[in-house]
Amino acid sequence: MSRSSLPRKTRNQQIYYAAMQTASKQLSCALSKDLRKKYGKRSARIIEGDTASIVRGEFAGVDGKVTKISIPDRGVNIEGVKKEKLKGEKFDVYVHTTNIILTGLDSGDKWRINKLEGKKATAARAEDKPKTETPKVKEVKKDTKKATKTKTKKGDNEE
Repeated sequence: MSRSSLPRKTRNQQIYYAAMQTASKQLSCALSKDLRKKYGKRSARIIEGDTASIVRGEFAGVDGKVTKISIPDRGVNIEGVKKEKLKGEKFDVYVHTTNIILTGLDSGDKWRINKLEGKKATAARAEDKPKTETPKVKEVKKDTKKATKTKTKKGDNEE
């Protein structure tokens, strides 16, 4: 697939026609001021179980837990955010992540917390590490010299 040099087409490919994996990565959210100070980051990937606050739009001021994330709709559903149909049924409303601020993180995902703290994601956290020490074994190196043969003008070998 060839890439276009037109900004309009490039923007549409990145936003509206993005593959699911790319669209999934775009579901990050701004962090609250407290979380920014704690982790030193401005945004984080939003997951179910986080606590969020809506700052813009029809539902501004609503706080709640994230219940669903929809990648095709590019939105997040928060507890208490519903609309009513004419017949009286209520349905979930998906809010775009740019209109949300994360106020609390779900600490169940240790990989995510390590990533936010700037540690290696695969490293175990300090509180989870076992406190046993292993004795260090010294390696013994053998010093072996190889004999080299050199030829003289007469063809005699010397060592």
